[in-house]
Amino acid sequence: MPMITNAADSRRSRLVYIVTSTKSLFFFRGFIAELCANRFDVSVISSPGPGQDSIRAEGASIIDVPMRRDIASPLVDLMSLWRLWRALRRIRPDITNVGTTKAGLLGGLAAVLARVPHRVYTLHGLRMETVQGWKSKLLWFTEWVACRCAHQVHCVSQSVRDRAVELRIVDSNKATVIANGTCNGIEHERFAPTPERREDAVQLRTRLNIQANALVIGFVGRLNKAKGTPELYEAFLRLRTRYPSLRLLFVGDYDGTDTDAVPDDVRDRIDADALVIRTGWITDPAPYYHVMDVFAFPTHREGFGLVSIEAQAAEVPVVATTATGVRDSVLDGVSGFLTPVGDVRALTEAIEHLLHDAELRRQMGKAGHSWVARTFDRQIVWADIKNRYRQAVTQQLLPLHE
Repeated sequence: MPMITNAADSRRSRLVYIVTSTKSLFFFRGFIAELCANRFDVSVISSPGPGQDSIRAEGASIIDVPMRRDIASPLVDLMSLWRLWRALRRIRPDITNVGTTKAGLLGGLAAVLARVPHRVYTLHGLRMETVQGWKSKLLWFTEWVACRCAHQVHCVSQSVRDRAVELRIVDSNKATVIANGTCNGIEHERFAPTPERREDAVQLRTRLNIQANALVIGFVGRLNKAKGTPELYEAFLRLRTRYPSLRLLFVGDYDGTDTDAVPDDVRDRIDADALVIRTGWITDPAPYYHVMDVFAFPTHREGFGLVSIEAQAAEVPVVATTATGVRDSVLDGVSGFLTPVGDVRALTEAIEHLLHDAELRRQMGKAGHSWVARTFDRQIVWADIKNRYRQAVTQQLLPLHE
Protein backbone atom coordinates (compact mmCIF):
# COMPACT_ATOMS: atom_id res chain seq x y z
CA MET A 1 0.00 0.00 0.00
CA PRO A 2 1.30 3.52 -0.73
CA MET A 3 2.93 5.57 2.00
CA ILE A 4 0.97 8.46 3.41
CA THR A 5 2.86 11.63 2.56
CA ASN A 6 3.62 14.47 4.93
CA ALA A 7 1.64 16.78 2.67
CA ALA A 8 -1.47 14.68 3.20
CA ASP A 9 -0.90 14.72 6.94
CA SER A 10 -0.50 18.50 7.03
CA ARG A 11 -4.16 19.36 6.54
CA ARG A 12 -7.54 18.08 7.58
CA SER A 13 -9.58 16.28 4.94
CA ARG A 14 -13.22 17.13 4.37
CA LEU A 15 -15.54 14.12 4.40
CA VAL A 16 -19.30 14.14 3.82
CA TYR A 17 -21.66 11.26 4.60
CA ILE A 18 -25.08 11.27 2.93
CA VAL A 19 -27.95 9.06 4.11
CA THR A 20 -31.67 9.27 3.47
CA SER A 21 -32.95 8.99 7.03
CA THR A 22 -31.61 9.68 10.50
CA LYS A 23 -32.39 6.01 11.25
CA SER A 24 -29.22 5.24 9.28
CA LEU A 25 -27.01 7.38 11.52
CA PHE A 26 -26.26 4.35 13.69
CA PHE A 27 -23.97 3.26 10.84
CA PHE A 28 -21.47 5.86 12.09
CA ARG A 29 -21.89 5.55 15.86
CA GLY A 30 -18.49 6.04 17.48
CA PHE A 31 -16.70 6.31 14.14
CA ILE A 32 -17.39 10.03 13.66
CA ALA A 33 -15.39 10.86 16.80
CA GLU A 34 -12.60 8.56 15.60
CA LEU A 35 -12.45 10.34 12.24
CA CYS A 36 -12.49 13.81 13.81
CA ALA A 37 -9.58 12.76 16.03
CA ASN A 38 -7.68 11.64 12.93
CA ARG A 39 -7.66 14.84 10.87
CA PHE A 40 -11.04 14.60 9.19
CA ASP A 41 -13.69 17.32 9.20
CA VAL A 42 -16.95 15.38 8.96
CA SER A 43 -20.34 16.57 7.77
CA VAL A 44 -23.46 14.42 7.68
CA ILE A 45 -26.35 15.18 5.32
CA SER A 46 -29.70 13.53 6.01
CA SER A 47 -33.38 14.22 6.24
CA PRO A 48 -34.35 15.96 9.50
CA GLY A 49 -35.16 13.63 12.38
CA PRO A 50 -34.12 12.23 15.74
CA GLY A 51 -30.62 10.92 16.30
CA GLN A 52 -28.71 13.90 14.95
CA ASP A 53 -27.65 15.17 18.38
CA SER A 54 -25.52 12.09 19.10
CA ILE A 55 -23.68 12.46 15.79
CA ARG A 56 -23.23 16.20 16.38
CA ALA A 57 -21.80 15.41 19.82
CA GLU A 58 -19.11 13.30 18.13
CA GLY A 59 -17.95 16.33 16.17
CA ALA A 60 -19.86 16.21 12.87
CA SER A 61 -21.69 19.08 11.26
CA ILE A 62 -25.31 18.25 10.43
CA ILE A 63 -27.02 19.48 7.27
CA ASP A 64 -30.73 18.85 6.76
CA VAL A 65 -31.79 17.90 3.23
CA PRO A 66 -35.24 16.28 3.08
CA MET A 67 -35.19 13.05 1.06
CA ARG A 68 -37.90 10.47 0.50
CA ARG A 69 -36.91 6.85 1.04
CA ASP A 70 -39.71 5.57 -1.18
CA ILE A 71 -40.31 6.27 -4.86
CA ALA A 72 -41.32 9.90 -4.74
CA SER A 73 -42.45 12.20 -7.50
CA PRO A 74 -39.70 13.41 -9.87
CA LEU A 75 -40.14 16.97 -8.64
CA VAL A 76 -39.53 15.98 -5.01
CA ASP A 77 -36.40 14.05 -5.92
CA LEU A 78 -35.13 16.84 -8.18
CA MET A 79 -35.52 19.32 -5.33
CA SER A 80 -33.53 17.01 -3.04
CA LEU A 81 -30.85 16.62 -5.72
CA TRP A 82 -30.53 20.38 -6.11
CA ARG A 83 -30.23 20.89 -2.34
CA LEU A 84 -27.58 18.18 -2.11
CA TRP A 85 -25.61 19.76 -4.96
CA ARG A 86 -25.74 23.17 -3.27
CA ALA A 87 -24.56 21.70 0.04
CA LEU A 88 -21.65 19.89 -1.61
CA ARG A 89 -20.62 22.96 -3.59
CA ARG A 90 -20.55 24.92 -0.34
CA ILE A 91 -18.54 22.30 1.60
CA ARG A 92 -16.27 21.25 -1.28
CA PRO A 93 -15.44 17.87 0.26
CA ASP A 94 -12.46 15.70 -0.58
CA ILE A 95 -14.58 12.56 -0.12
CA THR A 96 -18.28 11.73 -0.15
CA ASN A 97 -19.66 8.46 1.15
CA VAL A 98 -23.28 7.83 0.26
CA GLY A 99 -25.35 4.94 1.60
CA THR A 100 -28.85 3.45 1.29
CA THR A 101 -30.61 3.24 -2.06
CA LYS A 102 -32.15 6.69 -2.46
CA ALA A 103 -29.19 8.55 -0.94
CA GLY A 104 -26.92 6.46 -3.14
CA LEU A 105 -28.77 7.69 -6.21
CA LEU A 106 -29.33 11.35 -5.31
CA GLY A 107 -26.13 11.78 -3.30
CA GLY A 108 -24.08 10.03 -5.96
CA LEU A 109 -25.44 12.21 -8.75
CA ALA A 110 -24.99 15.37 -6.67
CA ALA A 111 -21.37 14.41 -5.94
CA VAL A 112 -20.68 13.92 -9.66
CA LEU A 113 -22.28 17.27 -10.50
CA ALA A 114 -20.33 18.96 -7.70
CA ARG A 115 -17.13 17.34 -9.02
CA VAL A 116 -16.19 15.71 -5.72
CA PRO A 117 -12.77 14.12 -6.37
CA HIS A 118 -13.28 10.90 -4.35
CA ARG A 119 -16.72 9.31 -4.28
CA VAL A 120 -17.66 6.21 -2.29
CA TYR A 121 -20.91 4.27 -2.27
CA THR A 122 -21.48 1.95 0.68
CA LEU A 123 -23.66 -0.93 -0.47
CA HIS A 124 -25.66 -1.96 2.62
CA GLY A 125 -27.78 -4.60 0.91
CA LEU A 126 -29.94 -5.38 -2.11
CA ARG A 127 -33.59 -4.46 -1.57
CA MET A 128 -34.46 -5.72 -5.05
CA GLU A 129 -34.07 -9.31 -3.86
CA THR A 130 -37.36 -9.23 -1.96
CA VAL A 131 -39.49 -7.29 -4.46
CA GLN A 132 -40.74 -8.25 -7.89
CA GLY A 133 -41.89 -6.74 -11.17
CA TRP A 134 -41.21 -3.17 -12.17
CA LYS A 135 -40.13 -2.14 -8.69
CA SER A 136 -37.32 -4.70 -8.74
CA LYS A 137 -36.13 -3.36 -12.10
CA LEU A 138 -36.28 0.21 -10.82
CA LEU A 139 -34.27 -0.70 -7.72
CA TRP A 140 -31.70 -2.47 -9.90
CA PHE A 141 -31.34 0.65 -12.05
CA THR A 142 -31.07 2.88 -8.98
CA GLU A 143 -28.27 0.76 -7.53
CA TRP A 144 -26.53 0.61 -10.91
CA VAL A 145 -26.52 4.41 -11.22
CA ALA A 146 -25.26 4.80 -7.64
CA CYS A 147 -22.39 2.43 -8.35
CA ARG A 148 -21.57 4.15 -11.64
CA CYS A 149 -21.33 7.49 -9.83
CA ALA A 150 -18.80 6.12 -7.34
CA HIS A 151 -15.08 5.55 -7.68
CA GLN A 152 -15.26 2.86 -5.01
CA VAL A 153 -18.12 0.65 -3.80
CA HIS A 154 -17.68 -0.57 -0.22
CA CYS A 155 -19.79 -3.68 0.41
CA VAL A 156 -20.76 -4.68 3.94
CA SER A 157 -20.39 -8.42 3.28
CA GLN A 158 -18.77 -10.78 0.82
CA SER A 159 -22.06 -12.25 -0.37
CA VAL A 160 -23.50 -8.76 -1.03
CA ARG A 161 -20.44 -8.01 -3.16
CA ASP A 162 -20.67 -11.31 -5.01
CA ARG A 163 -24.38 -10.93 -5.65
CA ALA A 164 -24.05 -7.32 -6.83
CA VAL A 165 -21.34 -8.36 -9.30
CA GLU A 166 -23.44 -11.33 -10.43
CA LEU A 167 -26.41 -9.02 -11.07
CA ARG A 168 -24.11 -6.66 -13.01
CA ILE A 169 -24.86 -3.79 -10.68
CA VAL A 170 -21.16 -3.07 -10.16
CA ASP A 171 -17.88 -4.06 -11.79
CA SER A 172 -15.83 -6.56 -9.81
CA ASN A 173 -12.74 -4.31 -9.86
CA LYS A 174 -14.65 -1.49 -8.17
CA ALA A 175 -16.39 -3.44 -5.39
CA THR A 176 -14.57 -4.44 -2.21
CA VAL A 177 -15.64 -5.71 1.21
CA ILE A 178 -15.08 -3.52 4.26
CA ALA A 179 -12.57 -5.42 6.42
CA ASN A 180 -14.22 -8.79 7.19
CA GLY A 181 -17.72 -7.37 6.82
CA THR A 182 -20.14 -4.93 8.52
CA CYS A 183 -20.11 -1.16 8.03
CA ASN A 184 -18.97 -0.17 11.53
CA GLY A 185 -17.85 -3.31 13.32
CA ILE A 186 -19.05 -4.21 16.78
CA GLU A 187 -18.07 -3.19 20.29
CA HIS A 188 -18.19 -6.83 21.36
CA GLU A 189 -17.23 -6.13 24.97
CA ARG A 190 -20.58 -4.37 25.41
CA PHE A 191 -22.42 -7.64 24.72
CA ALA A 192 -20.13 -10.15 26.42
CA PRO A 193 -21.74 -12.03 29.33
CA THR A 194 -20.49 -11.05 32.78
CA PRO A 195 -21.78 -12.05 36.24
CA GLU A 196 -23.44 -8.63 36.52
CA ARG A 197 -25.15 -8.94 33.15
CA ARG A 198 -26.35 -12.45 33.94
CA GLU A 199 -27.86 -11.16 37.16
CA ASP A 200 -29.49 -8.29 35.29
CA ALA A 201 -30.91 -10.83 32.83
CA VAL A 202 -32.55 -12.71 35.69
CA GLN A 203 -34.26 -9.51 36.79
CA LEU A 204 -35.20 -8.65 33.21
CA ARG A 205 -36.82 -12.06 32.83
CA THR A 206 -38.91 -11.31 35.91
CA ARG A 207 -40.03 -7.97 34.48
CA LEU A 208 -40.94 -9.69 31.20
CA ASN A 209 -42.89 -12.37 33.12
CA ILE A 210 -40.63 -15.17 31.87
CA GLN A 211 -40.10 -18.03 34.31
CA ALA A 212 -36.53 -18.80 35.34
CA ASN A 213 -36.61 -22.29 33.78
CA ALA A 214 -38.35 -21.26 30.53
CA LEU A 215 -36.52 -21.60 27.23
CA VAL A 216 -36.59 -18.41 25.15
CA ILE A 217 -36.32 -17.95 21.39
CA GLY A 218 -35.36 -14.34 20.73
CA PHE A 219 -35.42 -11.93 17.80
CA VAL A 220 -34.23 -8.31 17.52
CA GLY A 221 -35.38 -5.98 14.76
CA ARG A 222 -38.35 -4.89 12.69
CA LEU A 223 -41.31 -7.22 12.50
CA ASN A 224 -42.31 -7.69 8.87
CA LYS A 225 -42.36 -10.31 6.14
CA ALA A 226 -38.85 -9.52 4.89
CA LYS A 227 -37.49 -10.27 8.35
CA GLY A 228 -39.27 -13.66 8.38
CA THR A 229 -41.70 -12.81 11.19
CA PRO A 230 -44.49 -15.11 9.92
CA GLU A 231 -42.11 -18.06 9.56
CA LEU A 232 -40.65 -17.54 13.02
CA TYR A 233 -44.06 -17.45 14.65
CA GLU A 234 -45.11 -20.61 12.78
CA ALA A 235 -41.93 -22.38 13.94
CA PHE A 236 -42.69 -21.28 17.50
CA LEU A 237 -46.21 -22.72 17.30
CA ARG A 238 -44.80 -26.07 16.18
CA LEU A 239 -42.14 -26.12 18.90
CA ARG A 240 -44.24 -25.19 21.90
CA THR A 241 -46.28 -28.38 21.65
CA ARG A 242 -43.06 -30.17 22.66
CA TYR A 243 -41.71 -27.43 24.95
CA PRO A 244 -44.66 -26.14 27.01
CA SER A 245 -42.60 -23.50 28.84
CA LEU A 246 -41.16 -22.08 25.61
CA ARG A 247 -41.41 -18.32 25.05
CA LEU A 248 -40.91 -16.15 21.95
CA LEU A 249 -39.34 -12.74 22.62
CA PHE A 250 -39.64 -10.05 19.94
CA VAL A 251 -37.36 -7.09 20.73
CA GLY A 252 -38.78 -4.65 18.21
CA ASP A 253 -42.10 -3.70 16.70
CA TYR A 254 -44.13 -3.93 13.51
CA ASP A 255 -42.69 -1.97 10.63
CA GLY A 256 -43.23 -2.47 6.93
CA THR A 257 -44.88 -1.18 3.78
CA ASP A 258 -48.30 -2.43 2.73
CA THR A 259 -46.67 -5.21 0.69
CA ASP A 260 -44.12 -6.09 3.36
CA ALA A 261 -46.21 -5.83 6.52
CA VAL A 262 -46.97 -8.87 8.67
CA PRO A 263 -50.36 -10.21 7.45
CA ASP A 264 -53.24 -9.06 9.62
CA ASP A 265 -54.22 -12.57 10.69
CA VAL A 266 -50.67 -13.41 11.79
CA ARG A 267 -50.35 -10.11 13.62
CA ASP A 268 -53.63 -10.68 15.44
CA ARG A 269 -52.48 -14.13 16.57
CA ILE A 270 -49.13 -12.80 17.78
CA ASP A 271 -50.78 -9.99 19.71
CA ALA A 272 -53.26 -12.37 21.35
CA ASP A 273 -50.64 -15.00 22.24
CA ALA A 274 -49.76 -14.89 25.95
CA LEU A 275 -46.55 -16.85 25.29
CA VAL A 276 -45.19 -14.17 22.96
CA ILE A 277 -43.48 -11.13 24.49
CA ARG A 278 -43.13 -8.04 22.32
CA THR A 279 -41.11 -5.20 23.86
CA GLY A 280 -41.67 -2.53 21.24
CA TRP A 281 -38.75 -0.38 20.12
CA ILE A 282 -35.75 -0.58 22.46
CA THR A 283 -32.88 1.90 22.28
CA ASP A 284 -30.32 -0.58 23.58
CA PRO A 285 -31.15 -4.26 22.96
CA ALA A 286 -27.86 -5.52 24.49
CA PRO A 287 -29.38 -6.68 27.85
CA TYR A 288 -32.11 -8.65 26.07
CA TYR A 289 -29.69 -11.05 24.36
CA HIS A 290 -28.82 -12.48 27.78
CA VAL A 291 -32.46 -13.45 28.29
CA MET A 292 -32.39 -15.63 25.15
CA ASP A 293 -31.38 -19.28 24.78
CA VAL A 294 -31.51 -19.21 20.97
CA PHE A 295 -31.45 -16.23 18.65
CA ALA A 296 -33.59 -16.73 15.52
CA PHE A 297 -32.98 -14.57 12.47
CA PRO A 298 -35.07 -15.92 9.56
CA THR A 299 -34.68 -12.79 7.43
CA HIS A 300 -35.08 -12.87 3.64
CA ARG A 301 -32.65 -10.03 2.90
CA GLU A 302 -29.88 -8.29 4.76
CA GLY A 303 -26.73 -6.35 4.10
CA PHE A 304 -24.87 -8.23 6.77
CA GLY A 305 -26.91 -9.04 9.86
CA LEU A 306 -25.54 -6.97 12.73
CA VAL A 307 -27.99 -8.39 15.27
CA SER A 308 -26.70 -11.85 14.43
CA ILE A 309 -23.16 -10.99 15.52
CA GLU A 310 -24.49 -9.06 18.52
CA ALA A 311 -26.21 -12.23 19.69
CA GLN A 312 -23.04 -14.24 19.16
CA ALA A 313 -21.02 -11.63 21.06
CA ALA A 314 -23.45 -12.33 23.93
CA GLU A 315 -22.68 -16.06 23.58
CA VAL A 316 -26.11 -16.89 22.19
CA PRO A 317 -26.20 -19.44 19.32
CA VAL A 318 -27.93 -18.24 16.16
CA VAL A 319 -30.30 -19.83 13.65
CA ALA A 320 -30.33 -17.67 10.53
CA THR A 321 -30.92 -18.06 6.79
CA THR A 322 -28.74 -18.47 3.73
CA ALA A 323 -29.98 -15.11 2.38
CA THR A 324 -27.49 -12.70 0.85
CA GLY A 325 -25.58 -10.93 3.59
CA VAL A 326 -26.98 -13.05 6.42
CA ARG A 327 -24.94 -16.13 5.62
CA ASP A 328 -21.75 -14.16 6.27
CA SER A 329 -22.81 -13.49 9.86
CA VAL A 330 -22.89 -17.09 11.14
CA LEU A 331 -20.38 -19.94 11.11
CA ASP A 332 -22.73 -22.71 10.03
CA GLY A 333 -22.42 -25.68 12.36
CA VAL A 334 -20.00 -23.81 14.64
CA SER A 335 -21.73 -20.72 16.05
CA GLY A 336 -25.20 -21.64 14.85
CA PHE A 337 -27.12 -22.99 11.88
CA LEU A 338 -28.13 -21.62 8.49
CA THR A 339 -31.48 -22.64 6.96
CA PRO A 340 -33.05 -21.96 3.54
CA VAL A 341 -35.03 -18.74 3.25
CA GLY A 342 -38.72 -19.24 4.01
CA ASP A 343 -38.31 -22.90 5.02
CA VAL A 344 -40.36 -23.21 8.22
CA ARG A 345 -39.58 -26.90 8.65
CA ALA A 346 -35.81 -26.38 8.48
CA LEU A 347 -36.06 -23.37 10.78
CA THR A 348 -38.06 -25.38 13.31
CA GLU A 349 -35.65 -28.32 13.23
CA ALA A 350 -32.56 -26.12 13.65
CA ILE A 351 -34.05 -24.26 16.62
CA GLU A 352 -35.17 -27.53 18.22
CA HIS A 353 -31.68 -28.99 17.81
CA LEU A 354 -30.42 -26.19 20.05
CA LEU A 355 -33.34 -26.19 22.48
CA HIS A 356 -32.83 -29.91 23.05
CA ASP A 357 -29.10 -29.68 23.80
CA ALA A 358 -27.91 -27.22 26.45
CA GLU A 359 -24.28 -28.24 26.02
CA LEU A 360 -24.44 -27.58 22.28
CA ARG A 361 -25.89 -24.14 23.00
CA ARG A 362 -23.01 -23.44 25.37
CA GLN A 363 -20.35 -24.62 22.91
CA MET A 364 -21.79 -22.69 19.97
CA GLY A 365 -22.22 -19.59 22.14
CA LYS A 366 -18.56 -19.69 23.16
CA ALA A 367 -17.42 -20.29 19.58
CA GLY A 368 -19.55 -17.44 18.27
CA HIS A 369 -18.24 -14.97 20.83
CA SER A 370 -14.62 -15.85 20.04
CA TRP A 371 -15.20 -15.57 16.28
CA VAL A 372 -16.97 -12.21 16.51
CA ALA A 373 -14.33 -10.74 18.84
CA ARG A 374 -11.42 -11.57 16.55
CA THR A 375 -13.18 -10.93 13.24
CA PHE A 376 -15.57 -7.98 13.58
CA ASP A 377 -14.08 -5.81 16.31
CA ARG A 378 -14.85 -2.24 15.36
CA GLN A 379 -11.18 -1.18 15.61
CA ILE A 380 -10.45 -3.59 12.73
CA VAL A 381 -13.25 -2.09 10.63
CA TRP A 382 -12.35 1.49 11.51
CA ALA A 383 -8.69 0.97 10.62
CA ASP A 384 -9.66 -0.40 7.20
CA ILE A 385 -12.00 2.47 6.38
CA LYS A 386 -9.57 5.14 7.60
CA ASN A 387 -6.82 3.63 5.46
CA ARG A 388 -9.10 3.71 2.42
CA TYR A 389 -9.92 7.38 3.03
CA ARG A 390 -6.25 8.29 3.53
CA GLN A 391 -5.25 6.55 0.33
CA ALA A 392 -8.04 8.34 -1.54
CA VAL A 393 -6.77 11.72 -0.33
CA THR A 394 -3.14 10.82 -1.05
CA GLN A 395 -3.73 9.40 -4.52
CA GLN A 396 -5.23 11.51 -7.28
CA LEU A 397 -7.99 9.16 -8.41
CA LEU A 398 -9.21 9.90 -11.92
CA PRO A 399 -12.93 10.73 -12.03
CA LEU A 400 -14.80 8.13 -14.06
CA HIS A 401 -17.84 9.99 -15.26
CA GLU A 402 -17.18 13.69 -15.21
